[in-house]
Amino acid sequence: MKTLSVGIGLVLMLFIGSCQNQAERKTAELRTKIKIDRYFPYVKAKALEVMKAGFNAGDGYREVWIRDYNTFIQLAAQVNDKAILKENLLVFFRMQGEDGNILDGFTPIEKVGKGEYDFYYSKLEPRYAGHKNTVETDQESSLIQAVYKYIRLTGDSAILDEKVADKKVGERLQWAADFILSQRFNRQYGLVIGATTADWGDVQPEHGWGVDLDANTHPAIDIYDNAMFLIALNNLMEIIPDSKARWEKIRNSIAQNCRKYLWDEQNQKFIPHLYLEKGSPFPKDFDENKIYYFGGTTIAIEAGLLSPKEIQTSLAEMIKRVKLAGAGSIGLTLYPPYPSGFFANKIMNPEYSYQNGGDWTWFGGRMIQQLIKNGLVEEAYEQMIPMVKRVRDNNGFFEWYSVDNKPRGSGTFRGEAGVLFTAITMFEEWAK
Repeated sequence: MKTLSVGIGLVLMLFIGSCQNQAERKTAELRTKIKIDRYFPYVKAKALEVMKAGFNAGDGYREVWIRDYNTFIQLAAQVNDKAILKENLLVFFRMQGEDGNILDGFTPIEKVGKGEYDFYYSKLEPRYAGHKNTVETDQESSLIQAVYKYIRLTGDSAILDEKVADKKVGERLQWAADFILSQRFNRQYGLVIGATTADWGDVQPEHGWGVDLDANTHPAIDIYDNAMFLIALNNLMEIIPDSKARWEKIRNSIAQNCRKYLWDEQNQKFIPHLYLEKGSPFPKDFDENKIYYFGGTTIAIEAGLLSPKEIQTSLAEMIKRVKLAGAGSIGLTLYPPYPSGFFANKIMNPEYSYQNGGDWTWFGGRMIQQLIKNGLVEEAYEQMIPMVKRVRDNNGFFEWYSVDNKPRGSGTFRGEAGVLFTAITMFEEWAK
């Protein structure tokens, strides 16, 4: 019996050793693939090239948008002095609203046409006109995250003590967070609110262009806004340690409520919306929970809301739905798309258009980053290839892609360039 036990033990050791050798060999092969990848050098060089041309979101935009700047500030740091990065951030603080809110973006005042009305101005920053899409609740969170990245990139924590009018930047960051709690927060559910939009989008279904809160808006709670705020609070507590006593409890409460009210345990996904007093803007017989939100799920992973197993399940669901849609990458906004006509703004119609099922590397690249951070490097590399390939095929970065993988929207889209540059850098560091 003892001889038999020794024999079984030896076989088991050999089997374990064989598995370890196979895993090591597989890892070595993946490192080699990454090091010799034919797309990565091209995409990195192209990203640096477009970043030298300015900070506006892309060819189709005049504005420097904070939600975009937050995703390409790491790329911008490669080709710009930190003083320029800092100045862009300070403009947002100079144009901060009297209630602490942060604008979406700023435009050189000479580029604002006669009769254009949807802008506001600040005596602290006479060079620019400001604009804010009020249906979303990510501008404040995006600025906090961008300042955090700036400090980590440059080591310049002194920016927090810089005075803008009567408040230091550190105070203004917390003022921005307070705006969300006082003006964009639902006490019943303990979660951040906004208008009903398609996942992370900034277009509501109601009349007109659909970017402003008004009497027609259907307020709702979604995972994207809340996850962005959670990341911002994590960043805030790290760069301003004295604030932890206040923000940690709030952060933990929001995280718990995200799981309690927004996570569908049975279907292993986030529900699209938790509707408030006005209910849903969509027909009563429409089952919105059949829609899977790719972007919001990605940001929830970044916020630490999903377990390792749930991350793997989410990735598998994304891959499955990309195949069902016939789309090019896991940058797909959502699937299935909202039926044509559900949004008044024609940019959201027909299906698979713009934020209604368009394929956005701007978010797909962030999912790649999260896969790498969570040890799913092989899976990340597999999903990365379609994104970098189309940059090469189209000789540049585009805002979004159609369901048949054709470039759409603004060219030289810096948000795409930024997330891909960061992802490639992460791959390279892992491969070392």
